[in-house]
Amino acid sequence: MRILHTMLRVGNLDRAIAFYTEVLGMELLRRQDYPGGKFTLAFVGFQDEADGAVLELTYNWGVDSYDLGNAYGHIAIEVEDAYKACGLVRERGGKIISEAGPMKHGSTILAFIEDPDGYKIEFIQRKR
Repeated sequence: MRILHTMLRVGNLDRAIAFYTEVLGMELLRRQDYPGGKFTLAFVGFQDEADGAVLELTYNWGVDSYDLGNAYGHIAIEVEDAYKACGLVRERGGKIISEAGPMKHGSTILAFIEDPDGYKIEFIQRKR
């Protein structure tokens, strides 16, 4: 068994795809409209779906926002350098929630950013 993808509902699919591809550097792997169900799915990731888990961005036609609730946590992405990753996100117009630095009760370097729909993304710096 393996994890295939995590699904996020988005209010504007083009905006979400732009964020994940242009700000975070993922690739748009596939996109398909489902007129009968009135939704579109787009899959983005750092690698092919056969090689690792990806994100499924789901746009339900006519729904432009969602209540994220309080059960959702965040997506975690390993990065070489969390400080540099935050700088790139800032340059590309992304929103930094918590700047890179050591976690409160440990030594792991991490940061938090937010996508256009309000989903939190954690950068965890690779341990050397």
